[in-house]
Amino acid sequence: MSTDTPVNTPEQTESTSGRRVRNFLIAVVAIILSVALFLGLKTQSNSVSLTQLDQESTPLETAVTNQKPSLVEFYADWCTVCQKMAPDMAQLKQEYGEKLNFVMLNVDNTKWLPEILKYRVDGIPHFIFLNQRGESIAEAIGDIPRNVMASNLEALVTGTQLPYAQASGKTSEFSAPVIKQSSKDDPRLHGSQVVN
Repeated sequence: MSTDTPVNTPEQTESTSGRRVRNFLIAVVAIILSVALFLGLKTQSNSVSLTQLDQESTPLETAVTNQKPSLVEFYADWCTVCQKMAPDMAQLKQEYGEKLNFVMLNVDNTKWLPEILKYRVDGIPHFIFLNQRGESIAEAIGDIPRNVMASNLEALVTGTQLPYAQASGKTSEFSAPVIKQSSKDDPRLHGSQVVN
């Protein structure tokens, strides 16, 4: 009786050990990539958000009365330019926060409609520079480089003319919500009777 037990040739033995080494290397690389991805996502989640900037901002009512100059930013959570600028704005707030107010006004909140109309906000981010008396002295619209914004803030703090008073860059389109009036409140009717 003969039993057919397979005998491994040297080539097959090398092939098996080669596969084991290759599988081991793949497992090690997969672990390293998983750790890198985890750390990368964790670091990314620690970045500054617009909501966080808004929560830490000075209320508008305080900013216009506390005798400090102010930077008012009109923004929206969906605004990609606003999101892109958030880390720079957080750094500028750390640098200038003791000397001036940083105010965040979300254009999606109808509470700010009077301010949106007053400052003619039609693209965001829209920045308004207010002097110590709460008066608008300049504006900047869109993606403003950090160094340009820093130069404007430095001038705002020192009370000198802003070097980039009307700066503009890429914006996210925005149009103020229209509040529909009933026809009986329409001032164009001049007291005439409305027939429905």
